[in-house]
Amino acid sequence: MDELILAIESSCDETSVAVVKNGETICSNIIASQIKSHQRFGGIVPEVASRHHVEQITSCIDEAMSEAGVVPSDLQAVAVTYGPGLVGSLLIGISAAKAFAWANGLPLIPVSHMAGHIYAARFVKPLEFPLMALLVSGGHTELVYMEEDGSYEIIGETRDDAAGEAYDKVGRVLGLSYPSGKEIDRMAHLGADTYHLPRAMIHEDNFDFSFSGLKSAFINLVHNAQQRGEELSPNDLAASFQASVVDVLTEKTVKACQKYPVKQLIVAGGVAANQGLRESLQEKIGELPNVELVIPPLKLCGDNAAMIGAAAHIELKKRHFADWHLNAAPSLSF
Repeated sequence: MDELILAIESSCDETSVAVVKNGETICSNIIASQIKSHQRFGGIVPEVASRHHVEQITSCIDEAMSEAGVVPSDLQAVAVTYGPGLVGSLLIGISAAKAFAWANGLPLIPVSHMAGHIYAARFVKPLEFPLMALLVSGGHTELVYMEEDGSYEIIGETRDDAAGEAYDKVGRVLGLSYPSGKEIDRMAHLGADTYHLPRAMIHEDNFDFSFSGLKSAFINLVHNAQQRGEELSPNDLAASFQASVVDVLTEKTVKACQKYPVKQLIVAGGVAANQGLRESLQEKIGELPNVELVIPPLKLCGDNAAMIGAAAHIELKKRHFADWHLNAAPSLSF
């Protein structure tokens, strides 16, 4: 029998509701973006995000159910992101999920946002264990080793800024609008790595990351040039910054895949949409025997509810349900 899950994601600035069948087929995946509202502030304003979720969540649920052609009695469960993320945003999604589940007599499945990003790869092909996941987004950069479904061991993580956070801060210095990752990636392909920015921790014997020093080096380079009246190439600046980030991410990830007996490398999170990172990993992972690179399509790299539905299917099989006391966990790991 097919198992249908209604999934809700509201951890940051996307209100999303999806219906997912058997954890691997997307019946609907509605995403209401708030980017234009936050652009004028140069970043996400939590209170603004929460208000948008309140306005959008009910219509997103209705639209997801309608597009999937299902009614509540067709569903086996309701899944919701309960962390990590902005506490106000998370609470809107959790409240909506609780209300829908209670009203329709359905079990409630709590899902980690980070697990969701990994399980977005299920829409590409079945996961083969053990596997390694590189999670790169605005708030997280970490390497996760998985021996089996639902098992997460963080073997490396950022000690300061996440990669996506560094992209947004560098974009601000370059005068780009928020979010700036896609534009930096485009500019990087037009420029060259001429400024040779630092590659922090690239040769250290661990799998941790650090991007704060790179961000500072970039800002100092630009400000010093401005004080001297020297003109720098924006495309070369973007290329130099991206080369540093991609080199570190690729080097650490390849080392992790060599140390652990993995069959697949999954790249997940918003920065997984970066073409420079994709090209680098395709080249380097392609040199490793018996390791398959799996990257979700661009539309599933950002925050979306379909990925929450994919991860929730594993929890449904394990009967991992929450009660009505489920609360937001803004600092949740997995």
